[in-house]
Amino acid sequence: MASRLHAFNRFELKYLVPVEQAAEIRDELAERMDRDLNSPVGGYGVWSLYYDTPQLRFYWEKIEGLKFRRKLRIRHYGNPDGVTDESPVCVEIKQRVNRVTQKRRITLPYGGARQLCDGREMIEHSPKESAFIQEVLELVVRLNLQPTAITGYQREALVGRNADTGLRVTFDRRIRGRDRDFHFGTPNPENRFTIPPHLSVMEIKVNERTPYWITDLAARRNLNLIRVSKYVQSIEAFGLAPRSVFHVHEAAHPQPTTTTPTTNPLSGQRQAHVAPLKAGAQ
Repeated sequence: MASRLHAFNRFELKYLVPVEQAAEIRDELAERMDRDLNSPVGGYGVWSLYYDTPQLRFYWEKIEGLKFRRKLRIRHYGNPDGVTDESPVCVEIKQRVNRVTQKRRITLPYGGARQLCDGREMIEHSPKESAFIQEVLELVVRLNLQPTAITGYQREALVGRNADTGLRVTFDRRIRGRDRDFHFGTPNPENRFTIPPHLSVMEIKVNERTPYWITDLAARRNLNLIRVSKYVQSIEAFGLAPRSVFHVHEAAHPQPTTTTPTTNPLSGQRQAHVAPLKAGAQ
């Protein structure tokens, strides 16, 4: 069996950008970057099921800023409608070591991923995949990991060219999710926005140094670095933990007013319990 493993390290910079401004930035970046071959016009769906302990260990490690932390997730690319046990997904361990983000993943059929992470059973694998499969299984069993939240969004991706081949910039919009019905193929799931829909998350990902022209663009457009996690945002939006100082509050980022009436983008969606504000990590 050929190895299905993939691993990479990189630095990540995140910005919270209004959707309209994100489109302008994307067009400016396109003068120096190429569209990712896997990113069609309009982007593609990314859906992730996050696992955590009953005490939300991975969540609190992020809030407290531990130098070494990790989390486990199953990720599906594309439309989740019609996902079956044969659909390809990635079982991924994402970890942070100081300022470096490390990702290790294996591509599996959805049924095999569920057998490993939910059923806590060994699956067929090659010798090269053994260490990673054993690590996932050990994490799930030792920490009693369980499905905790699903996040989903529409992503557009650009990649660097020439001297900037290690550069990747993504724009994530319509960031939403749910805290139940954890099968990707759940019909008519009750998703809700976890970040206001008029905002997008822009991520700059580099192997080593950020190109000077990228930092210049961020300065010209008054972009401010933020510490945001889609998983943390979901946990707090669904009231599973108090809201931290890192929570994106809609009141702090109001939607621009228009002259024509608009409908509530969350109408018809289940409203989560509003958790109290948390001053910050202990």
